[in-house]
Amino acid sequence: MEHICKRCFLLESGREDTHKIIKEHIDRLSEKEKCTGEEYRRRLDVCGECDFLSGGVCLKCGCYPEFRAAFIKQKCPYKKW
Repeated sequence: MEHICKRCFLLESGREDTHKIIKEHIDRLSEKEKCTGEEYRRRLDVCGECDFLSGGVCLKCGCYPEFRAAFIKQKCPYKKW
């Protein structure tokens, strides 16, 4: 049975393939779509402390926080950021 890393993002949880795909999508976002690097890190810090993060996925809404957090207009559905 595979161990699921609690409070880990994709790369840390051994899902390098998915992390690479998401990073490629983020890199293709226009500057108008993408939040600043500082804001992105802040958002991921919040997600990294959240009990609903497991194996790189938000267990409440099913998103990849690393992807959702990159968009300037996106919000945490639970108003954590």
